Amino acid sequence: MANYNKIHLLMVDDEVKFLETITKRLKLKFFEITSATNGVDAIEAARKGRFDVAVIDLQMPGIDGAQVLEILKKNHKYLEVLILSGHATVESAVDCTKLGAFKILEKPCKFDKLVDAIKEAYERRLKKKFEHDQLRIKKIEALALGQSPLGILKELAQMDEAEK
Repeated sequence: MANYNKIHLLMVDDEVKFLETITKRLKLKFFEITSATNGVDAIEAARKGRFDVAVIDLQMPGIDGAQVLEILKKNHKYLEVLILSGHATVESAVDCTKLGAFKILEKPCKFDKLVDAIKEAYERRLKKKFEHDQLRIKKIEALALGQSPLGILKELAQMDEAEK
């Protein structure tokens, strides 16, 4: 499978052995994976790279998974985030959902269930991006009917700035 067809995945967990094992297994499923063992490294990796889905452990020292979720969703419009936790409560699940988590999975999680959840999150990401692109095309078409080329460029620049 070509690299551009792979789902780009950010895996974040402070349990190094678990992270190494799950990363190896997911790579066999044709995922392109970047891993991080803490929230700071995860945020930095997301700043530098492009990811479709992030899988984040909820309880980590320093910046916890909910904080990472909040930062990633604020800075990466189409990134879908799965939360993994062995200690999730109803309250933490509700909080993560309010922050934009796609799904909360309990650790230990069956591998196939995790893969399915990642694929579902990826499909949701594609759908959201497609819908956004369709709206943008309609706006551009409307501009093209009533603007000069320079006016269209100015409007497009304003649209791009508004989306940031």
